[in-house]
Amino acid sequence: MVKEELVKRSPLRILERSTHGGLVPGSIGVIASRKGVGKTACLVHMATDSLLQGRGVIHVSFAGKTDHIISWYEDIFKEIARWQNLQDAMTVHDELIKHRVIMNFNHEGMNLDQVLSSLRAMITQGGFRADMIVIDGLDVARLDSSTLDVLHNFARELGVTVWLSATILHEDKDVDERGVPRMLQDIVNDVSLLITLTPSKDRFVHLKLVKDHETFPGGEDLHLRLDASTMLIAADTK
Repeated sequence: MVKEELVKRSPLRILERSTHGGLVPGSIGVIASRKGVGKTACLVHMATDSLLQGRGVIHVSFAGKTDHIISWYEDIFKEIARWQNLQDAMTVHDELIKHRVIMNFNHEGMNLDQVLSSLRAMITQGGFRADMIVIDGLDVARLDSSTLDVLHNFARELGVTVWLSATILHEDKDVDERGVPRMLQDIVNDVSLLITLTPSKDRFVHLKLVKDHETFPGGEDLHLRLDASTMLIAADTK
């Protein structure tokens, strides 16, 4: 399969159709789940899909090292290429990594303003054309509406989409009448999409839509699932 056909057939087109086109430049989305359920895998698959469309991606990680993030990208690309029988996969791979930057920060002594300053320098001074920014591992529980306003203004200024991961504490089972987890209620009005990951008894993790732009579907099933064995998002065939 050629790259263009792979993009066209990607299950992520289901996500776009189910969410009024997905994220547009200047908007923010959140993938939320308990630790270890699959947030990074989802974000890397989404970022790889953007790369396959010729878009630039900056992946911001708050992990100790970037090695495992690079491994995520390598493994997920290999799975996509194998799964869809991608033609000339290594040439496609080498082209993609030219449009991807991975940046690492430490939570200790680091605030969002510093992160955004570094991103702005990379884009405006470094000449890297970014279309999508992934911020993975930021302590979203410490964010509030004013901080999200700063991030929103940054996204609008630079014309990028921003995806955040949010770790829900295991004991935090409280959701409001809209299905929004308690720890995200202070920022939910500032994001366009909120998707939660729900593990099932089999190896699949199901994607649920909690917020879709101005509406709250209440955890509607997106009919997409993350396969724990491949770490790929696929259409739910059930």
